[in-house]
Amino acid sequence: MNKILIPIDFSENADRALAAAKLIAKKESTELLVLHAFQPYIADVNVVPGNVLPGIASTDFLTLTDELEKDFENRLNQYAENLRNEGYIATPIWAIGGVQSAVEEAIEMYQPGMIVIGRTGTGGFLDKLVGSSATQIALHSACPVLVIPPQRIPDKFREVVYATQFEYDENDILKEVYVLMNHLGSRLTLLKIKSDHQPDIQPDNQYITEIKAEFKITDDDIVIRKAKHVLDGIEDYCDEIKADLLIMSSRERSFIEEFLINPSITRKLIVDTHVPLLVFHLK
Repeated sequence: MNKILIPIDFSENADRALAAAKLIAKKESTELLVLHAFQPYIADVNVVPGNVLPGIASTDFLTLTDELEKDFENRLNQYAENLRNEGYIATPIWAIGGVQSAVEEAIEMYQPGMIVIGRTGTGGFLDKLVGSSATQIALHSACPVLVIPPQRIPDKFREVVYATQFEYDENDILKEVYVLMNHLGSRLTLLKIKSDHQPDIQPDNQYITEIKAEFKITDDDIVIRKAKHVLDGIEDYCDEIKADLLIMSSRERSFIEEFLINPSITRKLIVDTHVPLLVFHLK
């Protein structure tokens, strides 16, 4: 992997994302693109009498804004410098404006092989992204997206679960996954959760036979469980084996599929899972 894009907000979530990116990066060849999107301070003009607030066009306000911008840019450069001191190839990317648009522009300009983002459930970085935009980035980005939840500080990716329903040809994604697993020295388990709420469209054996033939995996590498809800079944299995990473694929869905018939499990996991989640995208 030549480039990894890491949007940061200088919080603990950013540190977790950087920790994950460093586990995946090859020091001698992977460029870590550290992005910060600075949103200029907007003064609240509805202040109560007696509060002191410099006018928006005043010298004091402009000075405050300039100082804040310089401080954040210096912090971004320091992050990159710290990575370089650890032996990584690191490039800071400074942007002005919203995080989602900054990420999209960086993807177009730098063509990263992966994006790593930190998630929080308390109104922080991920929650600021369109309801959040990070969900949109994870679901629709042209490259894989790794989402790190606040409950984890990644230190290894040894036990990895690939959750699938065996409903679509995912061999192209599995090729990429196995390359990554070999690099990380990981053990990969393919997991299917059967649920009354998740109807079977294709027989499992069709795709299992193809996967076994192409990747030479055994029955021990495939686990099929039953659960009332797919989401709970996936997380319960990850907890059972102490999984370090969960991988899923996402595909474009129609409005009816997405919101009425078969709501996206991937979308729910991006927001809720306590296990780091890597999302690939079916073409």
